[in-house]
Amino acid sequence: MKRLTFVAVCALSLMLSSVRAYDLPFLNLGFTSFLDGAPPAGPGFYFQNYFMYYHADKFANADGNSFPTAPKVDIVANLFQGLYVSNQKVFLGGKWGMDLIVPVANFSLDSKIPGLSANNFGIGDILIGPFLQWDPIMGKNGPIFMHRFEFQMLLPTGNYDRNEAINQGSNVFSINPYWAATLFLTPKWTTSWRIHYLWNDENTEPNEPGCSKVQAGQAIHLNFATEYEVIEKRLRLGINGYYLKQITDTKVDGNNSPNRREEVIGIGPGLLYSFSQNDHIFFNFYQELGAVNRTEGQRFIFRWTHHF
Repeated sequence: MKRLTFVAVCALSLMLSSVRAYDLPFLNLGFTSFLDGAPPAGPGFYFQNYFMYYHADKFANADGNSFPTAPKVDIVANLFQGLYVSNQKVFLGGKWGMDLIVPVANFSLDSKIPGLSANNFGIGDILIGPFLQWDPIMGKNGPIFMHRFEFQMLLPTGNYDRNEAINQGSNVFSINPYWAATLFLTPKWTTSWRIHYLWNDENTEPNEPGCSKVQAGQAIHLNFATEYEVIEKRLRLGINGYYLKQITDTKVDGNNSPNRREEVIGIGPGLLYSFSQNDHIFFNFYQELGAVNRTEGQRFIFRWTHHF
């Protein structure tokens, strides 16, 4: 009975202290949206810059209700991405490529909870992944379908201090492969999706006093979008969203911790403006809903894509 009580105390400590994403690491929630099935200009080198502002003043528990005296958090993050798509087919017609993302983030926390603090500014966990990109399937009036598979990994390279409740890094190795695709419903109207699976290793230096290791549960998360071309080769307007659901329990010191699975949905408007085939900007807004065991707020993302 003493052991069960100890695990419960550790679990409660984590839920009250882990503001960034509770147990799960920082994930691609809404960073990608329209025409996600392929890079816009074919093979070659790409640079993408993502700027995100996120605000939340609701910290939901297992019932979806906010904790009393919930803090407010503001996150400003910038992700630098280098991407290479080859012109060499290696497997089932897919062309190999490589993806590298380096994030930096700043946390601003307004909290009335004693001991709840943030590791304010620093580098986040680096994301790296080989991928296969398939050429678009063409029809009489242009592309019909295009897709990609990436074996993405999150490396524990980000700033992490076990004495801080909020950190840029998660202090764990994670695998986060995805399948991204775009379907052309008409030459001007498309729908896109990116479906991720997440597995996390153990954090052997968790923030919870007295706990020696925490392993976040596995999760499924996806981005989805649909848009319409309103100005030919220039402007597309649409709706974008994301959904996250943790599918296995988090483990605290090797024991399943019930009632800690995370879930949230975000949805809102977006646009894509193309200056040329080589330069594009995206703007996406998301209002989060239905949060369980995590924050619920608003997310703004501005993205620039350049093909060399």
